[in-house]
Amino acid sequence: MKIALVHDHLTQVGGAERVLKIFHELFPAAPIYTLIHDRKKVENILPDADVRPSFLQRLPLSRKMYQWFLPLMPTATESYDLSAYDIVLSSASAFAKGVITKSTTLHICYCHTPTRYLWTDTHDYLRELRAPGPIKAYLPYLFTGLRIWDAHAAMRVDRFLANSRTVQERITKHYRRESTVMFPPVEVDQFSLGEGSGRYYLAGGRLVSYKRFDIIIDAFNRLGMPLKIFGVGPESEKLRKRAKPNIEFCAGVSDEQRAALYRDCIAYIHPQEEDFGITPIEAMASGRPVIAYAAGGALETILDDVTGTFFYDQDYAALIDAILHFDAMRYDAATIRSYAVKYSVDRFKKELSDFINREWNTWQELQEIKRLRESKMMF
Repeated sequence: MKIALVHDHLTQVGGAERVLKIFHELFPAAPIYTLIHDRKKVENILPDADVRPSFLQRLPLSRKMYQWFLPLMPTATESYDLSAYDIVLSSASAFAKGVITKSTTLHICYCHTPTRYLWTDTHDYLRELRAPGPIKAYLPYLFTGLRIWDAHAAMRVDRFLANSRTVQERITKHYRRESTVMFPPVEVDQFSLGEGSGRYYLAGGRLVSYKRFDIIIDAFNRLGMPLKIFGVGPESEKLRKRAKPNIEFCAGVSDEQRAALYRDCIAYIHPQEEDFGITPIEAMASGRPVIAYAAGGALETILDDVTGTFFYDQDYAALIDAILHFDAMRYDAATIRSYAVKYSVDRFKKELSDFINREWNTWQELQEIKRLRESKMMF
């Protein structure tokens, strides 16, 4: 049984890349096909992988400005020759699901979300995009074509896995396809039980606009309470200028430092709508409660009044109200951690292996039935 892995692009390390890392651990001999490979950015999680980038890799500035090659990405995805493989396992939030496979190849797609900027977030994306006027005027026309391609690409997948029920609903709505929910892996063993002894609140992740760190900063500017934010991103400088001295930015922390930040915080703040949301699970694996905006994956992973609490309007006033009514003493650290352990890497590996084996056996049976029917038609 020959397996190939497909990923959108390897230009950063985020939740999708950590899922791919687990794919690689399960199938270390499987090559990874991707649009663009920035080795320096991902060598920590895929140091020995057989990565095979598309023709985009050879174009000037492709690794630094890969977004400019968006019109070429469907063609680049379709250029992978996967004819030698029995199973293709794709990790997709954009293009990877659109690979072309033989009729006898089983294509399983682990979908992180239907492409956000084409479906759920189109208008917000265009409104917030920093680009010259002519490009912003052209993008809606480009997106129309990409949206058509994306919908057709979803029909090439044989079996969809969704990383949450939220994503499952989007797959049904935008692609009209059924899917099986399989929560992504979280490396819970990297985190240990803490009691919040640091007397500060915590937030973190990639500093990008949709994660709404601006809400947290506006809230803590008014509260005057200690807040620490870990992570880097395009919004870093803008957020630093917005913050008052009670807010500390911890850029470029190591895994050990991040674990310590979780362990010692009073609570973790999660103001965005995520498809799943890994950082709240990491906080809970450290025994710390989460104060989250009540939307998306947070509604599936946080138990109200057991592992955290919610606020229901995505603005600083609602967050302030939640913090003022928050009592960390109500939460039991051991209970919170025991809940988070169910999202472990070992659980994910077993679920994925069982799913692939089951679907492969079914697929082979269907192929055999097809062969028998074709042989009867010849006589």
